[in-house]
Amino acid sequence: MTTLPARPAGETDEADDSAVVERSWTDADAFAIIFDRYAVTVHRFLARRVGGQLADDLTGQTMLVAFDQRRRFDLSRSSALPWLYGIATNLLHRHTRTEVRRHRALARTAAEVSTQNHDEVVADRVAAAAQPLGKALAKLSATERDIVLLVAWEDLSYEEIALALDVPIGTVRSRLHRARTKLRRALPKEEH
Repeated sequence: MTTLPARPAGETDEADDSAVVERSWTDADAFAIIFDRYAVTVHRFLARRVGGQLADDLTGQTMLVAFDQRRRFDLSRSSALPWLYGIATNLLHRHTRTEVRRHRALARTAAEVSTQNHDEVVADRVAAAAQPLGKALAKLSATERDIVLLVAWEDLSYEEIALALDVPIGTVRSRLHRARTKLRRALPKEEH
């Protein structure tokens, strides 16, 4: 991911993200502070899921959607990160659905599948599937996998995950419990 020059120190010293987002309603340039704070974190999350090249595109889309929808941000929240994870997760799901539809359409028409620029994604998926944890994660539903990865990789709280995925906190707890149970059953037991 291409890094941008850091903003001058005074511009990033806002007390919390809600103040920055609110200020961006009248000063669009202020939203750059949110980008500077979280683009790398969102990119890292996406890159772990789909590889670096696609993560670049999805990170840009995430920030664009966030900018376009900044008036919908809940100003009672001090951090925009869970909101950004929610947008990124939705874009990731949309991308996956689009890919599945495209592959099904190509299979019906017997067209050749283009593999341009997906080498990194394929290699990451093959490597993950070859490992017991990768296989176990692949068997989880998409919603269970999202919650597990937001806890494991991004260290989000249940409340932040609920906000990111727009589900009740009880749903987060039950899905995480169900996912952990499935993972325990699927992974080999460690012998001491």
